[in-house]
Amino acid sequence: MILNFRIVRVLLRKEYLQIFRDKVMVRQMVMMPFVQLLVLSSAATFEVKTAQLYLVDRDHTAASRGLVDRLRASGRFRVVDASPSMELAGEALLKRDAGMILGIPAGFERDVVRTRSASVQLVFNAEDGALAGVTNSYAQQIIAAHSHELGATLRPMVVEAPLIEVRTRGWYNQELDYSDYMIPGILVQLLTLVGTLLTAMNIVREKELGTLEQLNVTPVPRGAFIAAKLIPLWTIALAEFAMGLVVASWVFGVPMRGSLILVFIAACIYLVVALGIGLWISTTVDTQQQAMFISFFVILIYLLMSGLFTPIRSMPQWAQWMAELNPVKHFIWIMRAVLLKGAGLNDVWRPLGILAVSGVVALTLAVRQYGKTAA
Repeated sequence: MILNFRIVRVLLRKEYLQIFRDKVMVRQMVMMPFVQLLVLSSAATFEVKTAQLYLVDRDHTAASRGLVDRLRASGRFRVVDASPSMELAGEALLKRDAGMILGIPAGFERDVVRTRSASVQLVFNAEDGALAGVTNSYAQQIIAAHSHELGATLRPMVVEAPLIEVRTRGWYNQELDYSDYMIPGILVQLLTLVGTLLTAMNIVREKELGTLEQLNVTPVPRGAFIAAKLIPLWTIALAEFAMGLVVASWVFGVPMRGSLILVFIAACIYLVVALGIGLWISTTVDTQQQAMFISFFVILIYLLMSGLFTPIRSMPQWAQWMAELNPVKHFIWIMRAVLLKGAGLNDVWRPLGILAVSGVVALTLAVRQYGKTAA
């Protein structure tokens, strides 16, 4: 089907005017993504800023106080209460007044001096396994560093520490800044919301106003109408994506090690998928409320199975297979690989190809479905 570019140009002008005359929609498109970027980038993290520590010190010596001071000085732990009773400590854990108990047995300093080896006990509230694991890791590292300074072996959780010194180094994110890992994924989420939700809402709005039926009986080619509907949202989403990258770099210091041109090529292809899904949703519903519910249903499944919040390798095997069909997963992988690792086209051609095929399939099915409903 050959498009009449004069008709498309006229319709594009009409669509841009219609979008920017709707002040509420403009505010939603501009403010919502940036508010979400700023809020989610700070909230969506497994990093533990300060853990509440209940101290059970039955030694009360310089060595035990030194260990507690070392934990305090790290800024990761705050002593909320102390007593010699594990029963009282357990009650604090039950009431969530504390998230961790440090038990230092009597004779702690004596063992350090005489045998160069001592034991301490760490007890965690493991309702949130991920949070407990991160807190345990912090505590183990601090105790190990203090043990090294003392020239003794402190055994947290009554597990003997190895005699082998381990030196670690993290590539691509040496500071272990969780925002560097999350923000590229959050940018994909915002692009998904703009591309899918607003496309579905915009076209369904035409249905509710009755103008869609009027346009369908005019000589305007259906392809020109669809192109005029999708291109403005495609360009607006790309503009917001560019501004999001600026915010990510300037406000959060996210590294941009790879080619931004490659990132934008991937974003352009991914938006075809998102717009196609939005167009398909608009053909299955009659009201904006229905479009919103279905859009959030689709987007929620996409995000939960994308690896944004939880690693895909931790999912069941069937979920990992389904995730391979998820375009959000592949775009997040591209974003993280290019921005954090400096990956090039040779490294991301496979997920980029999957996005391209997904875009062709999604847009083709959506256009055909729209043709059936408009007929």
